[in-house]
Amino acid sequence: MQLTREEEKGLKGDYGSTMAMAYRILVAIGEATEAERLTNIKWAHLSGVNYNTIGDAGVIFLEKFTKEARVKVKTTINPMGFDRTQPNRLSKNFLTKQMNIVNSYERMGAVTSFTCIPYELFSVPNGSTISFAESNAAIFSNSMLDLFTNKESALSALASSVTGKAPYSELRKEGQRRAKFSIRSSFSPETELDWGLLGFFAGKVGTESCINFEGVFQPDLRRAKSLSAALGTSGSCGMFTVNQGGEKEVVTYDPQDAKSVKDELSTSEDGDVIILGSPQLGMNDLSCLASLVEGRKFKKRCMIFCARTVHRNASRIGIADKLVKSGCRFICDSCSCLTPLISKKETDSAITNSIKAAYYLKHSNKVAVCLKDLKTIIKDHSQ
Repeated sequence: MQLTREEEKGLKGDYGSTMAMAYRILVAIGEATEAERLTNIKWAHLSGVNYNTIGDAGVIFLEKFTKEARVKVKTTINPMGFDRTQPNRLSKNFLTKQMNIVNSYERMGAVTSFTCIPYELFSVPNGSTISFAESNAAIFSNSMLDLFTNKESALSALASSVTGKAPYSELRKEGQRRAKFSIRSSFSPETELDWGLLGFFAGKVGTESCINFEGVFQPDLRRAKSLSAALGTSGSCGMFTVNQGGEKEVVTYDPQDAKSVKDELSTSEDGDVIILGSPQLGMNDLSCLASLVEGRKFKKRCMIFCARTVHRNASRIGIADKLVKSGCRFICDSCSCLTPLISKKETDSAITNSIKAAYYLKHSNKVAVCLKDLKTIIKDHSQ
């Protein structure tokens, strides 16, 4: 790799041991991905915020790393494990360690956004190079917003946040953003759940960094979020295209494939609680939900996961109040994935429209899942 004089100094330790570590991480990744150089980024989004994700080793690492490291570019962070404004029964150890993580990110100058949908809350000019560790955000940004990022790890995005650099390789290069692998659907997915099933299937069978979808229409925001989250959950793909021409390896996708994915993840016919928000719900999602439940009330508990900023905006225009009156409970700055707020001790099974939530609830929280699209959830579980 060719490094600039400034980058060489950083790598040698002229700017401190933490910066040297960050450059070593980026150079190692760059060499592994055959990058000829590092490139400047305008935005980093970090994962590794939930204590259940990074554990004690992550807490200790962050405390040491942020003693001298400070962000060089706009840096936002993923959801944490709970809503600190609400009472809960979580252990003192979890709460203490979770807040230690938050304090570390605040110390380094990150925006405590606590969101997995930064592309809905913040803006950056089209064509910008970024470094996103949250998989749904990386895929959505590459595919829908003309931004340039690889599907980063928590560590590589953290290194990018303090250096302002990232390897110029893979999906950051225009020539790598044309799919060589295509999923040809024999039917058109309609609901957000349909798109999630398609994404999970594609992630499992596709090994390329960019996957094309044939025989489908260009998804809107809600469908693209579902597709991106599911695609990132089951595989390594970092970008999708729709009906892109050119010679490609093709795998067909039919209703039986969709049923197989649903049967794999949907392990219950019903649930104790409705869980919405993986990815977190944005204003578009909340507006849609409020419209669908207008004049109705949920017959079961309904947990909505969203960023606090989104909740404030929804409260200001009356949407949040409508949803609360319909039986919804808002959980801010957290996500349904890996949160200790949903446990096998209190929940046997959950109802959700999210493929990503279904996967993590099943495999990490050990909770059975009933998968339904949003309209069906409201039809079956409200009155």
